[in-house]
Amino acid sequence: MIEVGDLTFTYPSARRSSAVEPTLKGLTFSIAEGEIFGFLGPSGAGKSTTQNILIRLLRGYAGSARVMGRELSAWTPDYYAHIGVSFELPNHYLKLTARENLTYFAALYGNTVHDPEAVLDWVGLANSADKRVSDFSKGMKIRLNLARSIVHRPRILFLDEPTSGLDPVNSERIRQLVLRLAHEGTTVFVTTHNMQLADRLCDRVAFVADGRISAIDAPGALKKKYGRRVVRVEHSNGGDIHAEEFPLDALGSNARFQELIANGPSIQSIHSEEATLDAIFIDVTGQELTA
Repeated sequence: MIEVGDLTFTYPSARRSSAVEPTLKGLTFSIAEGEIFGFLGPSGAGKSTTQNILIRLLRGYAGSARVMGRELSAWTPDYYAHIGVSFELPNHYLKLTARENLTYFAALYGNTVHDPEAVLDWVGLANSADKRVSDFSKGMKIRLNLARSIVHRPRILFLDEPTSGLDPVNSERIRQLVLRLAHEGTTVFVTTHNMQLADRLCDRVAFVADGRISAIDAPGALKKKYGRRVVRVEHSNGGDIHAEEFPLDALGSNARFQELIANGPSIQSIHSEEATLDAIFIDVTGQELTA
């Protein structure tokens, strides 16, 4: 659905200076239909620039960016019938109700659209359908952003920090909705610095720093590659808690591990030392994640 090759971009105001480095420095990646792809990195890494190129807000890139088999520069305005965009910051008609906002935007598309009431229910706003958006909380406005981005049944959905400002219940509601949309065939491009969300949501992730991609893989594969192959056992001994680590390889034949297992009541916890995406990002890029 999306094929990007050697993508480079420099903002127009900086192009006059040969000393200024481009914002994007040769990005290459592809995204399959129905895949949830995470574009992960700190502020200033190039995430939003890449997304803005892919939604055709920014022109003048170098390299190739093909969406649904066609170079972005070759698309006409009908491109926007195929994509949905949910920005991090709310942007609605505040004097209209949630239902009126969705009904208005749905009317802009010629293709078959979802019932606005159904979409409001998906994002947990059914009970607020007739409430003015000016009276919405930030979290409600963010959920209305997502509702507006999917009302026209887009083939590709671009999400920018989709759970920012949401409580845990609504964050999980949105995660489940995105998973369902992907299962139904929607391709999802997520930009975020929230590694926990990416770990639980994305099929694959790309680590972006300083306009370059440092790694692309499934979250599980990255954690296996960069994690320590050890098991940490915490156990009690005379009232004190002690921790021991054992190599994961040949763990079943490790005499000391078997001794601890045999003394089951003393064991407090057993964990594999799996790396987090946050730690892997720092290891791979040498940068820390910041909002």
